[in-house]
Amino acid sequence: MTAISLPELTPYQDQPRQAPAGRVAKTGVARLRFAQRGSKTILADMYRKTPLLVQQALYWDEALPDMACVYLISTSGCVLQGDRLHLSVNMAADTQAHLTTQSATKVHSMDANYALMEQRFELSERSYLEYMPGVTIPHRNSRYVTQTDIVVDPTATMLMSEIVMPGRKHHAGGEAFCYDLFSALVRVTRPGGSRLFTEKILIEPAVMPVRSVGAMGKYDVFANVIALTPSECAREILAQTDPGVVDGVYSGASVLPNDAGLIFKVIGSESGPVKRRVRQFWATVRATVLGAELHPEPRWG
Repeated sequence: MTAISLPELTPYQDQPRQAPAGRVAKTGVARLRFAQRGSKTILADMYRKTPLLVQQALYWDEALPDMACVYLISTSGCVLQGDRLHLSVNMAADTQAHLTTQSATKVHSMDANYALMEQRFELSERSYLEYMPGVTIPHRNSRYVTQTDIVVDPTATMLMSEIVMPGRKHHAGGEAFCYDLFSALVRVTRPGGSRLFTEKILIEPAVMPVRSVGAMGKYDVFANVIALTPSECAREILAQTDPGVVDGVYSGASVLPNDAGLIFKVIGSESGPVKRRVRQFWATVRATVLGAELHPEPRWG
């Protein structure tokens, strides 16, 4: 993947004065490989390079005590201009893992260049991965690009969530949609290379107003959730997912092409109700695929 070729990045090729893009301490790497040991999933291999940090697998989920739970940590505490971050996750057959972040992803203001997060996930037979990071908060004048490639076996399941705030709504009189660029590309294939689908979200508030009808309108927070799962599970999940308005939050689910699974989208005015709606969908996916309950929402969530 070569993010520099994206047309929306053409205006942002200048270099930061502090440190050039992609140099030492600006190229973060986390490579994780999960394997089965007895009934338990273990973090069999791990490579990390600052500013990305991964420690050890934990086993705190009482409903799935053999599932490895891993936190992806940023040692800088935020995403900065010129950052090039790379995450790679490999799930062996029959493994189960939950991957999240230690907190929200704060994308700091920028006066040069952009920040890039490249992600690659490979899921083998009957594996199960929940990638549920904290919310993304793009600050004023930030430019943030994510590119995600997923290779998923037809018998595997991956649930991936992205919740994006409009910015720091209450900072200095409000920064709603004051960022320069948010670009998110997802490409999904089978192990043999056949393409299932591609989705791209591109938001440039100064180019195309986000308050227009058909975009965000009066709402501030959106969630994009992808559930890659066998078709029989997808049908059952869809049957249990009610679209429409609940507590002022709009949501809806659609079937993905080529029996890839489902896509679930949510918009709302505040993060709390949007998170709760995503958790309801998450609980449905977990119950359908694994027959397990979702752990209670943390008090600090």
